[in-house]
Formats: sequence, structure tokens, C-alpha cells
Amino acid sequence: MRKGINPVKQLQTVQKPQRVTVTVLNHIPFLDGFYADMLKVLDLSLTSLRQNAGMEFDLLVYDNGSCAEARAYLLSEFEKGNIQTLILSDRNMGKGGAWNVMLQAAPGEIVAYADNDVLYHAGWLRESVKVLETFPNVGMVTSRPYHSIPDLYSACLEWAAATPDVQVETGKLINPEWIREFLLSLGRTEEEMLEDISQEDVKLTYRGVSAFCGASHWQFLAWKKVLQEFLPIDLSKPLGQVLRLDKMVNERGYLRLMTDQPYVMNLSNSVELPNTASPAPEPQSRPRMWDFPLIKSPLMRLYHAIFRLYYDR
Repeated sequence: MRKGINPVKQLQTVQKPQRVTVTVLNHIPFLDGFYADMLKVLDLSLTSLRQNAGMEFDLLVYDNGSCAEARAYLLSEFEKGNIQTLILSDRNMGKGGAWNVMLQAAPGEIVAYADNDVLYHAGWLRESVKVLETFPNVGMVTSRPYHSIPDLYSACLEWAAATPDVQVETGKLINPEWIREFLLSLGRTEEEMLEDISQEDVKLTYRGVSAFCGASHWQFLAWKKVLQEFLPIDLSKPLGQVLRLDKMVNERGYLRLMTDQPYVMNLSNSVELPNTASPAPEPQSRPRMWDFPLIKSPLMRLYHAIFRLYYDR
């Protein structure tokens, strides 16, 4: 039998969410090896996210089956009010599975997504929203220019060709130091970086705002109503889930754009920023036994098998 009156029924108003929901996907299965510094990376990422946004937002974090230490950190940040919505999963659902929950749960009209290893610079959200709101029919905006796959921004080129008011520039337009910084964070070799820097860029200017063609699923902004067209992600095909979102957005005719300045940076698994200076030639050294393909290949397969056995659930 009910006793008394539920006080919630007396409320006349409720607090509305911010127009923008920033969403972060976190997965730290353990604090050793590759993941030894990931709590430091996550803390730096979330701190820079809040301090450098340049506008109001709500923060939603989805934890994808992390270790107890990572969950404790996130719960502490939630209790401090630094996270508005915290979703904890008891298992790793993969990025596609996490997207199906977090991107649909975000209450904002605009949704910003990022992995847990992104470093944010001053004005990152404000400047990215400016691109999203200025250009028409935008599907994704990434807050950093880099060399994207041209086949994934063909809709941008088609729109620009059919729009008299847009200014189109082509050539090597992205600062090569920005490209080196990004590629070094991904562990690319000097040869791979030189090949990437040699590629041409496409820059669009529309109504006084400039953006490069291309975007990436590791960090982006989108209108929630646009994202709803592509969710839920088909989990029956585990490989290439996130790349399929890039393809579908372009194939549907939406623009995939990047800001004309680097407002975010990939930290990977370390809080140490990469040195963008070209390295001096390394002295020749004798090859190690475990670097020979016949030995390295089975060792790497064993490593992946052990990782999946313990942590891919």
C-alpha cells in the first residue's frame, strides 16, 4: 500500500539538456602493457575536453567493459558533476555496439563523439559547431584536418561542383607538421608519413567558413537526426563496423568535413606528445632473431589469441 504522495509529482519544471551532447567511448581492460598509462590518458582527455570546449554541453561517457580502476575513476567524475550521464557495460560490446547505445541515448540536438584518447585544444567544440551549422546537409565534422580517403568524401565534391557560392581550393594545403603530428601518434613510419604528406587536399569555403573535405569516425560531430538514419549498426558483421558509417554517410549524400585548424589530437596510449621533427638516420643494427618473419608471425598470432581469450568478451 502506498504511503504518502510521491514528491516528484509536485514538480512543475524539469532541467532541459544542453543543445550539444559530447559523448566519449572508454575501454581500458587492464592497467598493464599497452594500457599501463590509459587512466592518465583518459583523465587528460576529459579534462582538456571540458576546459577547451568554448561553449556549453553535456557529457555522456559509455564505458565498454573496463577494469575496476577505470570504472572507479569514472564514477568519481560522475559524482563530482564532471560527467552528466555515465553508462557502464559489464562487457565489451565493440565500438558498433557501444554506438547503438550511446549515440541514440545522447539527448542533444548535436552529438559530438570521440574515443577516449583525444586531446582537445581551445575552442574545439565552438569551431566545429560553426562548420556544422554553416555548411548544408552535413553528415560529419572532424575537428582536425588530415588526409582522408577521397572516395569517402565524393559527396562533398559533387555538392561543391553544383554550388556557385562555394570556393574550392586544391593542392597541398594542410600544414605538413599537422600531418606529421597526427601520423606519429598512430605509429606511422617516416616513409608512410612522406607518402601521406605528398597527397593533395580539397578545401571548401562557404559563407565565410572554411573546411577541408573528409572526416573520421575516431572523432566527429553530427546532427543527431542524421545519425538516426544509420543506427543501429549491424552487429552481425563485426569487421569494418565503424568504416561502414563513413561510407554510408557519404553514399547518402551528406558532407563529411574537417575544420581548417587542428583542434583535437590523438594521444593513443601515452600522455607524451610526439616530436614532429624529422628523425636523424638510425645506425644500422643487426636484426633480432624475433624480427624474422618465420618467428615474428606465429608470436604475433599467439599474442592476439591470448588477448582475445582474456579480454575480447
